[in-house]
Amino acid sequence: MIGSLGVMSITEEQVIDALRPVEDPELFRSIVDLGQIALTIAGCPLRNEIQTRVSDAIGALGATASVDFTVMNDEERAAVRELVHGNPGATAGSQAAHGHAEGRAIPFADPDSRTRVLLIASGKGGVGKSSVTTNLAIALGQRGKSVALVDADVWGFSIPRMLGIQQAPTVIDDMLIPPETHGVRAISMGFFAEEDQPVIWRGPMLHKALEQFLTDVYWNDPDYLLIDLPPGTGDISLSLAQFLPRSELYVVTTPQPAAQRVAQRAAFMAEKVNLNVHGVIENMSWFTGDDGKKYYLFGAGGGQELADRLDVPLVGNVPLIPELREGSDAGKPIAAMAPESEAGQVFAAMAEKIDVEMAPKKRYTSKLNLLNG
Repeated sequence: MIGSLGVMSITEEQVIDALRPVEDPELFRSIVDLGQIALTIAGCPLRNEIQTRVSDAIGALGATASVDFTVMNDEERAAVRELVHGNPGATAGSQAAHGHAEGRAIPFADPDSRTRVLLIASGKGGVGKSSVTTNLAIALGQRGKSVALVDADVWGFSIPRMLGIQQAPTVIDDMLIPPETHGVRAISMGFFAEEDQPVIWRGPMLHKALEQFLTDVYWNDPDYLLIDLPPGTGDISLSLAQFLPRSELYVVTTPQPAAQRVAQRAAFMAEKVNLNVHGVIENMSWFTGDDGKKYYLFGAGGGQELADRLDVPLVGNVPLIPELREGSDAGKPIAAMAPESEAGQVFAAMAEKIDVEMAPKKRYTSKLNLLNG
């Protein structure tokens, strides 16, 4: 709530109009529409950001304001959740219920969804799939796109560390608000388990966890949803084929023939479950020495050969540089910290290629179902 205004001639209507463009930094909705200002939870991590936005808006009226925050009660949080994420028990034609347990469909599977879902896969671990996913997501965000990232590698989760995310998701009435950094909103098992704690789950539990990541998290209709898959061809890949049948799958490999043959299995698995393989990304392609010469430490041409075999584009070749590895380990991804570097430019070029050259030629929508209409 606004505690006091420095100019008494300003009306309540003027204050409301000034605050209407101010968005909650987590929910991306007007604080007026959300019925704020009250913090969603005590100790809200973005309290200072909200206060700054409100003060700036009131300052534009030529006034100063002191801002006193209260915390929403259960009913107010439920109302916010219903506004942004659906109404439990909603009828056909209205917003679907929140949470899969309450019958809410996966929004990205809706024919009217504008989100492109990119599944980033590899045949085996150790090829740099997660660092590719992280930096590609950032590069897409740098193109002005709204980007979400799901760390579906529940055994080897690493996305929070690579992005440098320090805060956990905010919980509003069982709805998760994912933290955002470098223009990317992310959810991961790493927010719910210690880094050295093993996740020992069978298929049904993995299926349910992934389902909740897709339904119980407020993603706000992003342009892109990237999903970092576990290596190989296990339960999670099969679940995603069921959940998101129109996903685009990209296979990460390294240049050597052994890695390429293993990566091929992930692509063939995708085809068997009717997922479309859209491209190949070759990582660790070369090392550029101090002499400016490229050294192909793991061979050359493997990524292009795999792309040719699958009849898909080679999206890009990512060089092997220490800064890429160091940035991933330190939570300072190279696409964000050094976009003009050799690797940073490669990720920018790949993002442009996926966003422009490889954009879908047709759009799915329930409103243009000519066969059933």
